[in-house]
Amino acid sequence: MSTLYSGGCACGALRYETPQAPIFQNHCQCRDCQRRSGTGHGSYLTFAGRAGMTLAGEATWWDVAGDSGRIKRHGFCPACGCPVFLRFVAMPDLIAVHAGSLDMPERFAPQVLTYHAAAPSWDAQSASLTVFEHMPPG
Repeated sequence: MSTLYSGGCACGALRYETPQAPIFQNHCQCRDCQRRSGTGHGSYLTFAGRAGMTLAGEATWWDVAGDSGRIKRHGFCPACGCPVFLRFVAMPDLIAVHAGSLDMPERFAPQVLTYHAAAPSWDAQSASLTVFEHMPPG
């Protein structure tokens, strides 16, 4: 199996690739993630350094203030509309990718469930995950 994490949008206009391992993998049940995913949660792999990641294509960005008031930048494909990236203005070296955008989605191994306080009753998650009612302390 390749050690690279790679993926992109549905139409292939946006692509990423990194040899880095993710530092954080989570499901998020906040209302923003529910709306963006069209289901009960969003699923993400967060990488420590964008410098090691190759990005191809031009994303369209949508900025949203998180609970902390800090801006999260959501990158999606302007052609097919698929969400691909998530960046954090307060932590510019971090980049998260949507688990569904992976070429090999089985590489996603969630460790944490965030914003469980907003979870709909029908979005049950694995009991093996560490659960936080909101975002865990930094």
